[in-house]
Amino acid sequence: MVERACVFGLLLIASAVSGCTPSRDPAAEDAPAPAAVTATRLAAAETEPGQWMSHGRTYGEQRFSPLDRIDAQSVGRLGLAWYADLDSRRGQEATPIVVDGVLYVSTAWSRVKAYDAATGKPLWAYDPEVPGEWAVNACCDVVNRGVAVWNGKVFVGSFDGRLIALDAATGRELWDVNTIDRSKPYTITGAPRVVKGKVLIGNGGAEFGVRGYLSAYDAETGQLAWRFYTVPGNPADGFESPALKMAASTWSGEWWKLGGGGTVWDSMAYDPELDLLYVGVGNGSPWNHFLRSQGKGDNLFLASIVALDPDDGSYVWHYQTSPGETWDHTATQHIIVADLDFEGGTRRVVMQAPKNGFFYVLDAKTGQLVSAEKFTETSWATHVDTKTGRPAETPGARFYSTRRPFVSLQNPNGAHTWHPMSFSPRTGLVYLPVHMANYTFAHDDAFRPSPLTTNLGIQRSNAPADPAARAAAMQKTLATVGGRLIAWDPVRQREVWRVPREGAANGGVLSTAGGLVFQGTGTGRVEALEATTGKELWAAETQTGVIAAPMSYSVGGTQYVAIVVGTGGSWAMSGARANAKGNSLPNISRLLVYALDGKAALPPPPPLPERRLTPPPAVAAAAVVARGEAEYRNYCGRCHGPDGAVNFGILPDLRYSAALASKEAWAAVVLGGAMKANGMASFAEVLDADEAEAVRAYVIAQAHAGLQAPVSSSR
Repeated sequence: MVERACVFGLLLIASAVSGCTPSRDPAAEDAPAPAAVTATRLAAAETEPGQWMSHGRTYGEQRFSPLDRIDAQSVGRLGLAWYADLDSRRGQEATPIVVDGVLYVSTAWSRVKAYDAATGKPLWAYDPEVPGEWAVNACCDVVNRGVAVWNGKVFVGSFDGRLIALDAATGRELWDVNTIDRSKPYTITGAPRVVKGKVLIGNGGAEFGVRGYLSAYDAETGQLAWRFYTVPGNPADGFESPALKMAASTWSGEWWKLGGGGTVWDSMAYDPELDLLYVGVGNGSPWNHFLRSQGKGDNLFLASIVALDPDDGSYVWHYQTSPGETWDHTATQHIIVADLDFEGGTRRVVMQAPKNGFFYVLDAKTGQLVSAEKFTETSWATHVDTKTGRPAETPGARFYSTRRPFVSLQNPNGAHTWHPMSFSPRTGLVYLPVHMANYTFAHDDAFRPSPLTTNLGIQRSNAPADPAARAAAMQKTLATVGGRLIAWDPVRQREVWRVPREGAANGGVLSTAGGLVFQGTGTGRVEALEATTGKELWAAETQTGVIAAPMSYSVGGTQYVAIVVGTGGSWAMSGARANAKGNSLPNISRLLVYALDGKAALPPPPPLPERRLTPPPAVAAAAVVARGEAEYRNYCGRCHGPDGAVNFGILPDLRYSAALASKEAWAAVVLGGAMKANGMASFAEVLDADEAEAVRAYVIAQAHAGLQAPVSSSR
């Protein structure tokens, strides 16, 4: 049985029973039933501006708060009202939900907490007890982006593929259903949505060779209502729907043996007027179009926005942003439904800024392309043909055709990934966090699918063998890394203003009726900007990097702005020094809540420990170290950094590991799974004793190289 926990006062008390009585009294005459969210209430969310009842506040996911007590004149009085320390030092990506004075939030490892939204008093906490070794299936940290609430229940997708319903009053588990084939490396990091009494949840894992789908479960019973697969399976087995039969004509070879990809790992939106559900679909598996589908066909529904009937999950329309996807150009990024005023009149649209660098405006009813323009610099395509809806690709972008490396202006995190954007009906602008970092794609002639590693079909490293040349190449890549927050006019398809950011890894965005835009940064600040100019009006230090998005709510006439902080996620995990530029603060996971004249204060950050590199002697032959580097990049680098060092307090810097001291100690961890409870699974399935020892030799060599250069410390 999954263990639950309830919190009384400031003490977190583990409980082996089903739940416990919260400190608030929901039976009081003036207290509404907890999480009393219904379809009627969600559809009329604009009439309750103080609530934040769904992931993007409304079904249309605009992430705009109608609250205006905090405005350009008063924002200077904003101060910390309360905060809560979170029980994980992994990346924090969740947006809190607030209903009738109670704040519900998820944390890394899919844990859930409830607080009194005005005081921060803990009400209950829940831990789904995700097995630590499941972390090996994470492409991008054991994060969770939020919960959903409905009819007295709180829903969370667990990292190991379960969908769980909790009693909103107590945190007691009501039901727990498995949503995946547990023999495959699926994960869940996205926030569920509830539409018409059905809980919607997708999954991740395309980099590891899975087939994507979206599932709908009955909110009361947990029974599967319908499932929509995003890519076709083996034609010999038949197709689950006519849409998949149509999609199969856009694939070649035996794609199903490699999974196909197309996971629905983040974005969804719903339009109650049209009764359409919009779903963002991810990248192919493997990334390399040639290896996945012989370089032929559009490969539907990869990298697409798909409109579905929410009653039965049947296909209505689709628009594909990157046909024949081969650069990890997911279309799982934030989808917004809105009414835009064009010269010819008002039009209902869906908007998305996916990884590929183009901002798309589509007709919400038909999926017809209204417009598409670059919101940042791109090198894979010059423009989108408005007649065909297809991108005009640049020569050489399809690296598998030329067998020459292609330098993309977007690395696999893209020009914009999961960090939510926001649309303000007051200004008519979309506020969009943008990433910048070059990346070299090159065909992998030696590709063979392998367990316990990402199966991309591209060369994992094109770095020069010479150390000096490699360092120069790293500095050249580092110079391309950065970010910006832009205000984008979706009608005129042009940038209105921009604010540069030091690094690429910054938080999502909130806009408000007070004429403000809020965003957290990787450099440890949460800022309020003037919505029409981008001028900074207020900022507060967070002591840690911020990647999550803020939200706003009110209780008793007081407006609050809440944000979860704590660095991690894809940029920090996969890129170490280069990708995490500007995001080098250690992880201090917290929920921060601000209000006018707030008087709370954060404690001083703990001092950085004094650490010295004391590696064993580097005695392995160069050939052994080179072999170890290859295996390290195959299996270790996506979590521990490309050179053995992740300096953000997220995962251990292997150069300091005590296990380096002996072959036996190293093998006990790498092959024996001695630390699987902490997230370090055994790699005995893919590494033998000699290969594991070669990896140790490589890490020792990296530690000795670190003695010759300054090394950042981590908490």
